[in-house]
Amino acid sequence: MKQILNIFQFYKTKQTSIYGIVEGLGKAVCMVLEAFSYIFKFDINFQSTVNQMVEIGWRSTTIVLLASFFTGMVLALQVGSATSNLFNEPVYVGTVTGFSMVIELGPVLTAIVVTGRVGAAITAELGTMKVTEQLDALYTLGTNPVRYLAVSRFLACFFMLPILTVISNIVGIYGGLVVSTNTWGISSCRYLSQSLDFMTVRTFFHGFIKSFFFALIIVIVACYKGFNTKDGAEGVGKSVTESVMTTMVLILIADYFLTSLLVTLRIK
Repeated sequence: MKQILNIFQFYKTKQTSIYGIVEGLGKAVCMVLEAFSYIFKFDINFQSTVNQMVEIGWRSTTIVLLASFFTGMVLALQVGSATSNLFNEPVYVGTVTGFSMVIELGPVLTAIVVTGRVGAAITAELGTMKVTEQLDALYTLGTNPVRYLAVSRFLACFFMLPILTVISNIVGIYGGLVVSTNTWGISSCRYLSQSLDFMTVRTFFHGFIKSFFFALIIVIVACYKGFNTKDGAEGVGKSVTESVMTTMVLILIADYFLTSLLVTLRIK
């Protein structure tokens, strides 16, 4: 009898968990559709959008520059070391560094850095407003929180993350240039020639397109977790942690499927 009760309890728990996931997905989809309806109707608070663009874009530039610069340096160091062991001289350093930054590391690294800084901040801000009943006050005043708080963040993240990605690509390639010229004795002209000669517009857009999808993932998860925060200050901390971890996992999963799709389209 006890075993039967344990099985029933396990089934009930799993059923509740599945129901919670489905309910969460439904709420997230409704929030996204509502936000895009305001965007398509051009019902936008431009002042708030500009403020969010400064917060998400400009104030994230320093950490993105540092991360991409040293990533490019590490790439050039590793590629130079590996090719030196194979061919007795560092070759293809610029090609591998440039392609790695533009196609993969630039967009993914930028998205993860922005998640840690911006995604967490959005979730904490909206979550604090939720537990202190400021969102309920907006409803009472006849203001929709999605229109007032989410739309500007959607637009700002969607426009600024691709720009940050381009900056990350350039700085990462420059970081590889620094190591190539100072460590491996490769001239700057040769390095840049290796980086750019085989890079096409399609190569650039391969990574650039990803950044738009990553931006949507960041802002959707951050806003959803913020709007659905509960249990006071402890709940805010829990929502921030869940937001950051969920976003990072979704970015890596989306990166694989987007890469697979783009590679397939390129082959065709």
